[in-house]
Amino acid sequence: MRIMKILFKNRRILFLSFNKNNYSTAPKYLATLRIGEKEYRTDEYTNITPKILSYLNRNLHLKKDNPLSLVRQRIVNYFYSSFTHGGNPIFSVYDNVSPVVSTKQNFDDLLIPEDHPSRAKSDCYYINSTTLLRAHMTAHQSELLRAGLDNFLMIGDVYRRDEIDSTHFPVFHQIDAVRSQRKEQLFENHPDLDIFEPSFDRTNPHAYTNSISNPIKQSCHTLEATKLMEAQLKNHLIGMVRVLFGEDIKYRWVDAYFPFTHPSWELEIYYEKNWMETLGCGIVRNEILANAGPNNTIAYAFGIGLERLAMALYKIPDIRLVWSTDSGFLAQFQNKNANANIVYKPVSIYPQCTNDLSFWLPPTTTIDTFTNNDFYDLVRDIGGDIIEQVKLKDKFIHPKTKKHSLCYSIVYRHLERTLTQAEVNKIHKEIEDAATKAFNIVVR
Repeated sequence: MRIMKILFKNRRILFLSFNKNNYSTAPKYLATLRIGEKEYRTDEYTNITPKILSYLNRNLHLKKDNPLSLVRQRIVNYFYSSFTHGGNPIFSVYDNVSPVVSTKQNFDDLLIPEDHPSRAKSDCYYINSTTLLRAHMTAHQSELLRAGLDNFLMIGDVYRRDEIDSTHFPVFHQIDAVRSQRKEQLFENHPDLDIFEPSFDRTNPHAYTNSISNPIKQSCHTLEATKLMEAQLKNHLIGMVRVLFGEDIKYRWVDAYFPFTHPSWELEIYYEKNWMETLGCGIVRNEILANAGPNNTIAYAFGIGLERLAMALYKIPDIRLVWSTDSGFLAQFQNKNANANIVYKPVSIYPQCTNDLSFWLPPTTTIDTFTNNDFYDLVRDIGGDIIEQVKLKDKFIHPKTKKHSLCYSIVYRHLERTLTQAEVNKIHKEIEDAATKAFNIVVR
């Protein structure tokens, strides 16, 4: 099968096509990249790969026989039943929004500083310097607020460059939510109380410099408003966790930092003898609300990963399984009630094959400047979903030559059949050849 590997040269994308383990000698330079029906210009930021593009529009969270869809439905049902007005749910759901977003949506609208590490090319899949695949569903928060929405759930696939193991995948799924309230809603029984401090001019909110130096609240908010929103937020999320994991689940709150909320917390649950981070949440920064429209509300927000919940609820041992099309896997979730107690049963257990790859870095690269995620993407592009794990096994600097060397351990395992060592060796050699050409390394 022909695969396209993206490299970079002179600010243009260089597509080196290779068939099996042989690179083409005729590279093509493309100034644009087509995603769906739209073409995007490319530049030095472009690092999205064909393998990642192949995951677009899969919408696992909407596939009724997928465990992610069951978890999604349970959470949506909880919010539908818990928040109603006149018998109708007050939360709206957006679960089919394009994952292509601007850097403004993904970062600037959320007050993420320009030097924040989450913006790095090593962390995100960039289409170009101003466009990327969303790294979180929160990227759609400001546009929905500007549309006049007060309470909404955003559900979809998000993309982050990351390590490779049984719990990490470059694509995963999130539910993000916002609930905002006006003064008369929040203080229905206490009209003398207010959301904002007397010094805050809501007619000109941009003239007010909001501070988050106080760990308890934002400077624009009253303590009463902050504490009431915090109590609501935590009660609502504890209720959701109890619906998922049972009334007796142990939990704890941990103070956290997110650029777009203050104060912020993470919720951990005690699950199978370990504390497991479940979600992040907090009070939405008032600047975000002010930039989105009328500044007369206070809001909370949270974000939660569906894969982590599904793997815990259904005892799924490997995150790659949620992408499986194997009937033996899907049948276990087919035509099931969202609240059904399902425990995944392995169809078969296939052995691992592990090969190491050691190489010398080029003279201009050190073990500290080499980007692991670049190597991980290359390995995944060539090996596909039979790559179970890639671990940095060893770093070495030669005492005399001062050459820098890295050694990675690559674990291969097919989810549906036994791999032979011969076919693993063949793929491993393709990875060696591709890495040699891509990174100018010398295999040891």
